[in-house]
Amino acid sequence: MPKKRQNREVKLPVLRPDAAGIDIGAEEIFVAVPADRDSQPVRRFPTFTQDLNALADWLTKCEIRTVAMESTGVYWIPLHQILESRGFEVYLVNAQYVRNVPGRKSDVSDCQWIQYLHCVGLLRASFRPPAEICAIRSLWRHRESLIQMASQHTQHIQKALDQMNLQIHHVLSQITGWSGLRILDAILDGDRDPVALAELCNWRVRTSRDIVAKALEGDYRPEHVFTLKQSLAGYRYYQNQIAEVDEELNKYLRDLPNAVEGQASPPPRTKTRVYQKQHNDPAFDLRGELYRIVGVDLTDIPGINELTAHTIVSEIGTDVSRFRNASAFASWLGLCPEKQVSGGKVLYTKTRPVKNRVANALRLGAHCLYHANNYLGEFFRRMRRKLGAAEAVTATAHKLARILYHVLRTKEAYNESVFLRHDQEAIKRAEDRLRKQAAK
Repeated sequence: MPKKRQNREVKLPVLRPDAAGIDIGAEEIFVAVPADRDSQPVRRFPTFTQDLNALADWLTKCEIRTVAMESTGVYWIPLHQILESRGFEVYLVNAQYVRNVPGRKSDVSDCQWIQYLHCVGLLRASFRPPAEICAIRSLWRHRESLIQMASQHTQHIQKALDQMNLQIHHVLSQITGWSGLRILDAILDGDRDPVALAELCNWRVRTSRDIVAKALEGDYRPEHVFTLKQSLAGYRYYQNQIAEVDEELNKYLRDLPNAVEGQASPPPRTKTRVYQKQHNDPAFDLRGELYRIVGVDLTDIPGINELTAHTIVSEIGTDVSRFRNASAFASWLGLCPEKQVSGGKVLYTKTRPVKNRVANALRLGAHCLYHANNYLGEFFRRMRRKLGAAEAVTATAHKLARILYHVLRTKEAYNESVFLRHDQEAIKRAEDRLRKQAAK
């Protein structure tokens, strides 16, 4: 009789014997430790703070040193902070990297699977900036949400004006600017004279006062005036909230250490176009604070302004040594093509779908380089002719990411002549190669 095949379980060597796995949910958390550490190696804990501290005490009792958990929503943040304060090495891993084999799925099996992958060394920790940068990042993201909510009230103001046939947006570039707010306040105070309302405009408004007065003749219905009043009050409420966030941001930025010992103020701008402060820019000197913290002027890079530079610093900090090189940094941002090959055939060469605020900021900066008269502007236009608009934005954002990594790593100011010299060398090598081929 033929011998029956014996199922042999292949076991990987254990690299982290003191590892635990955590499956996080909104109401309960499942934790798995090695089977030899406790008689009940899998336990369930509620998500209250007292229970999270009990979870940390149990891990300490089981002599656990490192913990792995998925980045599930924002539920992982309280536990991550408590475990870090207790001295555990916490691995925050991407959920894509801990996929289990198809079959029955439960919270118990998930935490055991995470614990197994972590103990055999198959998990990589996601990038997380220092605690002080995380605090600034939270405030900056909250500020972005406040700006979005204020813009909704601006749209409500616009709708109320349209319903009363007040064409202010046709004669003013911004209805929430200095002139627009004065006109809106006068309308809510009961002033209906279009000529008197037109005289409230600032002297820099280029539209003639007669046309402004003509645009202010409308049908003032009480219900629309009431809607305008509430919308304007909501807009000003969020503007006050943004101002308070700016004060808190400035306080956190001042607490960060200096990176420059010599020059305290940023160097003069080298960009030909003067930067004009926008309506939602912070009230304090953001460029000066960023230069003091980073040690180099990031706004000198084409396509990067003060808000983009602050988004970069608040998301990744000033230390990029966690990334091996510029290629790893660009790959983390999702700006590199992910080449998938099977059976000798290329199946996929597009970029990974990544939600990254730094990548979005660099894409916006690359999109603004279409009319730029510099090396990156020429590169964007060349890629647009060759690849198309979308691919050109990604390629230019990838180049911006490499420049940004080099500037943050070496603390050297942006110098465009380096790219021109490399292009000239590449052209010379191509000419030499063609001459050799022609001589054969």
